[in-house]
Amino acid sequence: MAMSARLRLAVFAALVALTSPSLAQSRLDDILGRGLLRVGTTGDYPPFTTRAADGTYSGLDADAAQSLAAALGVKVEFVATRWGDLTHDLAAGAFDIGMGGVSITLERQKTAFFSTPYLRDGKTPIARCADKEKFASLAEIDHPEVKVIVNPGGTNEKFDRTHLSAAQIELWSDNLTIFDQLEKGDADLMITDASETLYQQKRHAGVLCAIHPDAPFDFSEKAYLLPRDEALKAFVDQWLHVSRENGAFAAIKAKWLE
Repeated sequence: MAMSARLRLAVFAALVALTSPSLAQSRLDDILGRGLLRVGTTGDYPPFTTRAADGTYSGLDADAAQSLAAALGVKVEFVATRWGDLTHDLAAGAFDIGMGGVSITLERQKTAFFSTPYLRDGKTPIARCADKEKFASLAEIDHPEVKVIVNPGGTNEKFDRTHLSAAQIELWSDNLTIFDQLEKGDADLMITDASETLYQQKRHAGVLCAIHPDAPFDFSEKAYLLPRDEALKAFVDQWLHVSRENGAFAAIKAKWLE
């Protein structure tokens, strides 16, 4: 017997209702159900996250992750990832949120959501203090005799390859020791986020100097990387809003960036 037009419409409406995103279980439900927030991070980008030899994590975003988990009433599990694998691992479900100094980019936003930004930033050089006057501009940096060291797979490498055509670009895979290579003279400079140059200037006081961190080459913002899940994004944004209003997030930033 042929199905009437009215019946076909009713069946179609029922199917739409059953598959509606509003009725689907969200990632927020999953987190609450398991009692665990899985945070993907590289652990190689101080002051945002650093992984110690014993597997523990510290940094601004490690503290922020604990604050977010407390707001959710769950525990935190840090999941190791790499910059080049960040969006792939998130899409594969390896973790619930990416944290650790993640810059907002179109490439990442093609497959993921970002929280509201929590930090303004931009690319700027850091070099040995004795050489800081040599590398104030991209034109001064972009010469064949200049060696620029960079961690592979992230926005730093993309910036270098976009803006430098003559300078030597030296890849160094361990972001935790990359500034030691710079200090030893194995490279002339690194171009990275102004926030990181200020932190490393403190760690290598008198040896490495951030170059015009208050006037970086470009503008960027840090945010948290999220799966395309409206409920989870809404909660993370609200947590950020409340944390800013009550001073909790300012205290975390002051601990690591000031």
